Amino acid sequence: MFGLGTVEVLILAVIVIALLAVGFAAMRAGARPDGPLAWRSPGLLPPVSADLQHRVRDLYAEGKKIEAIKVIREQTGLGLKEAKDLADALASGRPLPVAPGHARPDLASRVRELKAAGRGEQAVFLVRGETGMGQAEAERFVEAIDVTDAGGGGA
Repeated sequence: MFGLGTVEVLILAVIVIALLAVGFAAMRAGARPDGPLAWRSPGLLPPVSADLQHRVRDLYAEGKKIEAIKVIREQTGLGLKEAKDLADALASGRPLPVAPGHARPDLASRVRELKAAGRGEQAVFLVRGETGMGQAEAERFVEAIDVTDAGGGGA
């Protein structure tokens, strides 16, 4: 066979079988070459752009909940339950869901930490990304957070 000896043919066969096994395992795990995979780590959601957040809120306002969930699934690769939870959270203004055991501090606490570190612009960016607020509204929110209040009050 093409001038290959028995050993070379066996090595080639093992390599092909190994590649097929890796590909099959990746497909069983849900890997798709065109889909984002970062959310597969426990507690991590895929990136949710401001445009996607606005689109989901608009669809919910129009009573098109199923369409909103479909859009999330198409753009993030999330499963049905995760996409529904995310859509419900976005539509109601709740914090984005995280996996059990991976709770994060509330938005005000994270803004307070950023302000205390002198990173006010990043705090505004965080608020805009998680709430869909405009620039001026997010700046007012960040300004209203008291850095000295470690108890969580403020805004």
